[in-house]
Amino acid sequence: MESFGSYVNAFNDLVWSDALVYLCLITGVYFTVRMKFPQIRLIKDMVRLLIGKGSQSGISSFQAFATTVGSRVGMGNIAGVSTAIYFGGPGAIFWMWLISILGAAAAFAESALAQAYKVKVNNQYAGGAAYFSEQGLHFKPLSILFAIATILGPGILMPGVQVQSIALSFDMAFQVNDIVVGVLCTVLVAMVICGGIKRISVVAELLAPVMCVAYILITLYIFAVNIDKVPGAFALIFRSAFGMEQAFAGIVGAAISWGVKRGVYSNEAGQGSGAIVAAAAECDHPAEQGLVQAFSVFVDTLVICTASALIIILTNSYNVVDLQEKAIVEHIPGVAYGILWAQTALVRAVGSWSGQFLAIIIVLFVFTSLMGYYYQAESNVTYLSSGNPKAIWAFRIAFLISCFAGVLIENKVVWSMGDTGCGLMAWFNIIAILLLSSKACAILKDYEEQKRSGVKPLFDPKKFNVPDVSAVWADVARKRS
Repeated sequence: MESFGSYVNAFNDLVWSDALVYLCLITGVYFTVRMKFPQIRLIKDMVRLLIGKGSQSGISSFQAFATTVGSRVGMGNIAGVSTAIYFGGPGAIFWMWLISILGAAAAFAESALAQAYKVKVNNQYAGGAAYFSEQGLHFKPLSILFAIATILGPGILMPGVQVQSIALSFDMAFQVNDIVVGVLCTVLVAMVICGGIKRISVVAELLAPVMCVAYILITLYIFAVNIDKVPGAFALIFRSAFGMEQAFAGIVGAAISWGVKRGVYSNEAGQGSGAIVAAAAECDHPAEQGLVQAFSVFVDTLVICTASALIIILTNSYNVVDLQEKAIVEHIPGVAYGILWAQTALVRAVGSWSGQFLAIIIVLFVFTSLMGYYYQAESNVTYLSSGNPKAIWAFRIAFLISCFAGVLIENKVVWSMGDTGCGLMAWFNIIAILLLSSKACAILKDYEEQKRSGVKPLFDPKKFNVPDVSAVWADVARKRS
């Protein structure tokens, strides 16, 4: 296992080299500037567009939002935040914020493109980088690489992080055996994923708001109790991000790297996974779903990740190491980074019952994340196999095995596996959306021009030389007429 872990960690370091970190930042800046800060200008549209009805072939805008929030809001928002602080110090949180703000523009681009090039498979919408790379760039190898990366990432490498976090949390809160937790999680996930995107979206629509509100309420209570410490916590984050906090001055590079890495893992902006779910939604114009997905990035990082970071920092429930992994700060010696930090923070601030409360909330976080992961991967199995039912069922078995494996693999190794899956997707997706950036910008411009003219925006694929291969946009136009 030690040899396996060293290979996984080495490959992850290769995937998440500085090149990918700065590519994510540069891509966010590029789309933000070129589209004139749509994530700021069009916030009202984002909220308004959340309300929309689905159809037999597509899910509603809110269901797509809930499914992607469910996928984005998971262990990256709690355990992932603690990992960023452990390796990058409190300053890593600033870089998570920055990549979310910039990444929202990239999330718009990838989701709008996924909508524009979506197709109908087995009477359901499907799309994402695999589809728009083939149809928009006419470069099938890139499509295949992204599809394989998505099956490996959300389908095989990333689920273990989520299930392991439940196991650790329940062991601390209720002293439940890891294997028992792994079996129960796997069975529950199997019951949902066998129903496809419709069942996944319905469950996510119910669970995502509940888990976010419950988590935010308990963190707001902690803020209120520690209100005098909140300004100092924010100051520590900002000072540490730029090396002005003496203890963390030597790990600014790590703060940037881990902040961006954990930000992308958490909010998935630029990774291409949210775009896959966005393509399944019913809407009149691709820009609409692009804006909805940009909003989900804000919810993920600026709200949930910030809540996690502050309760950990306010209660001093964290440790930090240098580049050689030697301790710089040890507030909770012996407590491994991850979900246990958040539980320690809640127990310190509220009492022992809160650790059990968080364990239950984590079930919702993990469950919705796994459902999102499954759909993202299955969509690309469908792409590669042309919807072959046998291939889909074979993948379902592989996905369930990877879920259970999370309770068997070491903490650091399982996080490296998750990071690798996320990074592989990001490389291929970012290349595709940059090459199609002019089309993404033109889609936003068309949406805004139609709005200014006083009509409800309707997408015309011919205007953008988009092949409506399944006549999905012709159907939308027919319904509108």
